[in-house]
Amino acid sequence: MILDDAHEVEVDEENYFVSMTDMMVGLVFIFIIMLMYFALQFQDITDQLTGADRERAEILKQLEQTLKEKGVEVTIDKQNGILRLPDAILFDRGEYRLKPSGEVAIGHLADALIEVLPCYTDGQKGNEQRPASCPTTPYKIESVYIEGHTDKDQLYGGGVVNSNLVLSAIRATNTFNSIVGRRPEVGERCTRTGQHCAAVLSVSGYGSERPFDKTDSPEAKQRNRRIDLRLTMVAPDSQTAIRAMSRELNAK
Repeated sequence: MILDDAHEVEVDEENYFVSMTDMMVGLVFIFIIMLMYFALQFQDITDQLTGADRERAEILKQLEQTLKEKGVEVTIDKQNGILRLPDAILFDRGEYRLKPSGEVAIGHLADALIEVLPCYTDGQKGNEQRPASCPTTPYKIESVYIEGHTDKDQLYGGGVVNSNLVLSAIRATNTFNSIVGRRPEVGERCTRTGQHCAAVLSVSGYGSERPFDKTDSPEAKQRNRRIDLRLTMVAPDSQTAIRAMSRELNAK
């Protein structure tokens, strides 16, 4: 009788360890699936963000080429998504009104923008056809910020323009007005989210707070006086790819 009891205890212990082993294997399997899921999610988001950066760089190159063909000397910063227009071609020192050559340059910029924006933005009416010449892409432009920048030299005199911050904001606003005055349809471009379509073009002024060159030479100050167009992109919804992968894993 004692032997039978001992045998039953041994069998129970073996069954217990087998059950624990099965459970641990199951937990490891679940962990591996979860790890794969999050790894795929991270890779998908990373690929989309990288793709958006590449698309933005191509847009900037296109704008740069178009403007340089028109004789407008600009530079681009692919990493930060910026098309940079030097102050010297737009404004006289300390002035906020575009000079004649500046009006010409901004006119060419407006023409270049209207060639690009319809491929990556929506229209306010919601029924515009995308031009057939546009590249096939899932990416869109969320915003184009017209940013005014100055050097750090103090302004003298009274009036409305009494600081570099105000000067930069008015310059950016006048640049905006010149663009939409030349091509009103640029100001109508927007990015649609549901029923709402937010305007793409906007204005900001930073004064001397965001210098391109932080040295104190006359050349540095000249480089810091500028108008930047900063593009931000919208990546497609990564959740679509994640949900599809989740369905595949569940099916298996």
